[in-house]
Amino acid sequence: MAWLELSLTLHAKQQERVELALEDLGALSITLRDADADTPDERAIFEPGVGELPLWNEIVLNALFASDVDRSGLVHALHELVPELAPDRIAFREVADQDWTRAWIDTYQPMRFGERLWIYPSTTEPGADDADKVIVHLDPGLAFGTGTHPTTALCLEWLDATDVSGKSVIDFGCGSGVLAVAALKLGAARAVGVDNDAQAIEASRTNAERNEVAAGLEVYLPEDFPSQRTDILIANILAGPLADLAAQLAASVKPQGLLALSGILRGQETELLARYAQWFEDLAVATREDWVRITGRKKAAD
Repeated sequence: MAWLELSLTLHAKQQERVELALEDLGALSITLRDADADTPDERAIFEPGVGELPLWNEIVLNALFASDVDRSGLVHALHELVPELAPDRIAFREVADQDWTRAWIDTYQPMRFGERLWIYPSTTEPGADDADKVIVHLDPGLAFGTGTHPTTALCLEWLDATDVSGKSVIDFGCGSGVLAVAALKLGAARAVGVDNDAQAIEASRTNAERNEVAAGLEVYLPEDFPSQRTDILIANILAGPLADLAAQLAASVKPQGLLALSGILRGQETELLARYAQWFEDLAVATREDWVRITGRKKAAD
């Protein structure tokens, strides 16, 4: 199967804005490399690592799309969102399935989140010294997170520091299922993943099977999600949907249950804190780069 790769050169200061625009336009993945590198593959990365930002002044950004995407329409829409981008700096090429998959997996290294939790690619086998680690096996995929994005890292670190043993967890906007799978590996009794993308549902199932926790995971499209209450709810989506879904998400948490929200840009947290304060107490904010995580506890009176 072939994919369409959009490539453009931009200044480092434009990176975040362009990435957000491409995600809005349906980019399945984003890869960055130094524009001054001697070879196209030199210093290429699949998103910045946890706590890292590229130090390059000029960046070549490659975004992967489905092969049938309208190229001219994509360029027009991207220019509407980021007018200062020069159309002549945008190029396209078709990419074979094995090209991007192999390259990303080969450069993807184990990552630690908190004290116990690690994400290992399939190319790395746990060793004798890894007995005390909680390891989630996950490879870079199409549209779905591996932990490298700051919002996912914030949620994984919070999970690692939270007692989830025997608890129920809802991962709203589950993507790859990384948060639900991590919760199950950390001892949660059951996890429910919800996503509006059928590919995400399939990816979550596959990753749960790979990590031998499939028996504890249920996955649903939003329209099929049964009304229920959980001990812990994590929603790593965007600030707009978090505000729109506040009442529904709050109703899905048991009294004294825990909440973690992410996908929030710095500056957007004030409105969300006020919105969720009617249902949750002990609200706290953590930040990584320009991203924010909000956590809280459901009030006893419901």
